[in-house]
Amino acid sequence: MKAQFILWLAAAMVVFLSAATASRAYVSNSNLLVLVLSLALYCVGNLMMVRLMREGGLGLAISASAIAQLLLINVIAFVIFGERLNNLQIAGVGLGVVSMVLMLLPLQGKA
Repeated sequence: MKAQFILWLAAAMVVFLSAATASRAYVSNSNLLVLVLSLALYCVGNLMMVRLMREGGLGLAISASAIAQLLLINVIAFVIFGERLNNLQIAGVGLGVVSMVLMLLPLQGKA
């Protein structure tokens, strides 16, 4: 993976995680401005994903983004909102970690 792809992916994850956190905050307080902020952040994140899709391809960009969001939003849900996963859900997150590592490993040959 190119360093630029990883940096853009990290930046997109920050934007998407901020949007998800704002969405969760909206659920708690029903402030319409928080909802507007969340929607704006999701728009910015999706525009960033277009660049990632150009560089890494649709499958890799969307898969890496989805798994990174899965992992990181669970950290936010646990730390900030006090939510918990059961054992089966934790196993699913663990499989997501394994799949992310396998996707981002450099290819030895081309198919």
